[in-house]
Order: sequence, then C-alpha cells, then structure tokens
Amino acid sequence: MFTGLIREIATVKSYRNNILTIKSKHKAKLGDSIAVNGVCLTVIKVNPDGFDLELADETRSIIDESKISGEVHIEPAMQMNDRFEGHIVQGHVDCVGEVAKITKRENGTDFIIKVDPKYIAHIIPKGSITIDGISLTVNDVYKDSFRITIIPHTLENTLMKHYRVGTKLNIETDVFARYIDHILAHRSSKKSMSWDDVDKIQMSY
Repeated sequence: MFTGLIREIATVKSYRNNILTIKSKHKAKLGDSIAVNGVCLTVIKVNPDGFDLELADETRSIIDESKISGEVHIEPAMQMNDRFEGHIVQGHVDCVGEVAKITKRENGTDFIIKVDPKYIAHIIPKGSITIDGISLTVNDVYKDSFRITIIPHTLENTLMKHYRVGTKLNIETDVFARYIDHILAHRSSKKSMSWDDVDKIQMSY
C-alpha cells in the first residue's frame, strides 16, 4: 500500500526485456514494493546506485511507455509504523489519461484530465485520485474528464511542472469507489453474495 506522497524524483537508466533499471538515492531491499509513476513494482535486484524492477505483461498492457523513461516519481511501500498521509493508493493503474487543458490561476494551476468515460464513475468530486503516483483531490467531474488544482508547492516539487497538453498520465481511481461499484454490480444480478464472492472481489484489485 502507498500514500501518494512522492519521496523522490529518480531517473530511468534503462528498460530492456521487461526489466526497469532505476537510479535512485533510496536504499531498496530485494523484494521491496516501490511505486514508479504510480505503478507498484517489485525490486528484483539491488545496484550500487539504485535497483531493478520487473514489469508484468498486465502492467505493460495498461501503462504508456513514456511513463517508464526519463525522470520518474518513486514512493516506497508504506510501513506498518509509518504516519498515514495522502490517501490509500494501491499502485494499480486503471487507465492512461491525458492532459487536455492547463490554466494558470492566482495561487495554483488547473489541469483538465481526459479519461475513457467508463472510468468516470470511479472519479468523485472532492474525492481522491492518483496521477503518476501523486495523491490529489478532484475538484469537478465531467462526462469524459475531470479538473484538479495543483498548488505551487506540488507543482514545483513534482514532474507536473513539465506537463503539457497531450502529456500521458497514469491514473488510479479511488479504491473505495471501485469496491462499491463492483459490489453493487453484483447485487444487481439479484444473487446473494457469499464470503467467497467478497474475497474474490477484494483479490481482484
């Protein structure tokens, strides 16, 4: 589990044969879970200047390849004794969004993010969303997009300062919205749910 608070901006050294090599100050251990631009990956090798991670076929089928090059956000998995901030992030990317519009404001910057309309039901006004691993709050939701406002501190300390119209983004919607939607969809079949059914729903995320 993650919080959506970026701990470091690291650099991709290489990406070959599904293996991602990261240069980072973070001292990872073999088997650690680390979110890279919001994608939960497992450390398979520790290097003097970073670590290697492996991308599964399912992961590669969802994310955009631009998300595994250049500079990337990283966040190690939350420890049991860590202070909980941000929001509950699984590191399971739902879809790739795209910056549709950027508007400068007096004390922030508005981003309109376009997504496949089928994911809009899981994006809630004033709720939480994860974009490239960053925990953010949704302001408004439209038919196929949503609006967020980024404060200067977040803009300056993340890769969002480089985002332009057309930039691809890893999107993870709210985990509780996904749970509720899935449960209600199963209830609509008028079939009572067993504990095995509930376990299967939880394991699917």
